[in-house]
Amino acid sequence: MNTLKSYFLIIILLLSVKSFSQDQNSPWAVSLGINVISLQGDNVDANTAIGIPALGISRYIGGGFSIGGQFALNKISGNSLPQDLSYYSLDGILKYNISTSGSVNPYLFAGYGFSSFEDGVGDKKGPFPSSDVSETSIAGIGLDIDLTDKLALNISSSYRNADERKAYKHFQHVIGVSIKLGSLDSDGDGISDKNDECPDVPGLEEFAGCPDTDGDGIADKDDQCPDQPGTKDMNGCPDSDGDGVNDNIDECPNQAGSISGCPDSDGDGIADKNDECPNQAGSVETDGCPDSDGDGVVDKNDKCPNTAGSKENEGCPVVTDELTMALSEESNMVKFMPSSSKLTPSSNSVLEFFISVIDKYPNKQFLVQGHASSDGSSSYNQKLSEQRAESVKNALIEKGIDSSRLEVQGFGEDKPMASNDTSSGRKSNRRVQLSMK
Repeated sequence: MNTLKSYFLIIILLLSVKSFSQDQNSPWAVSLGINVISLQGDNVDANTAIGIPALGISRYIGGGFSIGGQFALNKISGNSLPQDLSYYSLDGILKYNISTSGSVNPYLFAGYGFSSFEDGVGDKKGPFPSSDVSETSIAGIGLDIDLTDKLALNISSSYRNADERKAYKHFQHVIGVSIKLGSLDSDGDGISDKNDECPDVPGLEEFAGCPDTDGDGIADKDDQCPDQPGTKDMNGCPDSDGDGVNDNIDECPNQAGSISGCPDSDGDGIADKNDECPNQAGSVETDGCPDSDGDGVVDKNDKCPNTAGSKENEGCPVVTDELTMALSEESNMVKFMPSSSKLTPSSNSVLEFFISVIDKYPNKQFLVQGHASSDGSSSYNQKLSEQRAESVKNALIEKGIDSSRLEVQGFGEDKPMASNDTSSGRKSNRRVQLSMK
C-alpha cells in the first residue's frame, strides 16, 4: 500500500468535513449505525458479519450532490478463513440525492477508499499495512426515511471491489440513523434559509426573516415605500393628507383631493393646481375657466361674458354695417306728437328693438338722441328734444337697461332728417334715435 495515497485520502475526508454541506437547509449530516459484511467469491465460505460502529459524515455541495466520508469496524469469521479477520473500511464518497422533497428519499453513492482484512499474523505497523489493506472502489444505493426534521433512519447497501492480495470483494450493508446538523443562514439573522422568506437580507422573525426598514409593521418585500412609514391600506406608504392616495403618487401630498390626490374646489374635473379658475367650473379646453357664451373667450377675459363675440373684440360682438344702417332707418326711431315728449303705444316695438341692440352689445355705451321739428322757437325745440330723449331713456331703464350705459343728447331742430316745409317732413323730424357712443 502506498503511504502517500493513504494520507491523501485522510486529507480528502477532513476537507469534506470543513468545506461542504449536506442539504441546502440542514447542511451537515452525521450517521451512526451497524454494518453487515458479506464476503463474495467462489471459494469463500464466511459468515455474514454484523459489527459496530458504522460512522459517516457528509456535506451538501449543490445540485443534489453531497461529499463525505464513512468508516466501519467488524469481525469476520468463516470456514474458509484461516482465522477471524478484523475488518475496517475507510472511504471517501460522492452521494447523489434522487429526491429530497418527501419523507422517504432514495440516493445513490460511489467512492474510493480502503478495506482492511487483518488476520493478526506477522508484525504489521501503521494504520494501513500493505499486506492487509486493499484499495477499494465502491458503488451503492441507500434510503433516508425521515423520522423528524433532523433525524432519519438510514439504510444503504454497497458493493466494494477490493481485489488486492488477501482482500475480498464484498457487500457492505449499513442500518442506522442520520442526524442533520445546523441550518444555513445566509444573511445571519438567526432564521434558517429554509424558513427565511428573505434569505439574503437580514430581517426579523415576525416577518419570516424579512426586514422592515421603516418600522411600519409591513415587511419591505410587501412595502411599496420601504423607507417611509405607512399603513397596510396604502401598501406601506404614507398618506399625509388622508385622501386615500399615498404620498408616493400624490401630486398634492399635503392637500386632500380626488384628482391625483389634489383638490378640485369647483368640481370641474381639473385639479386646482392646474385650474386658472379654481372656484368656477370650466373645461379642459379653457384651462378650468367658464365660458358662459361659448365664444372661446373665457368669462374672466370676456367683456361680454353672456353674449357670444369674437376674440379680436374681447369676446364681444362686432358692430356690423347692417346694424348701423338699421339704427339710421326711420322705422327704428321713436316718434312723437307735436310739442310732446310723451311716448305713444306705437313706440313700444321700437323700444324693444333698442333693448335688443343694447343687450347684444353689453360692452358699448349708447347715445339716446332727441330731435324736434322747426315748429316753435329754437330754444323751445332744444328743450323739447332733450325731454323726448329723457322719456326714451327712462322707458329703457324701466325695462332693465342700466342707466350708466345711456347718455342723453338733445339736438333741437338742428339735425332734421327731412324738410320742415312739409307736414310729413316735420313728422319725421319729431324723433328719438339710438346710436353707439
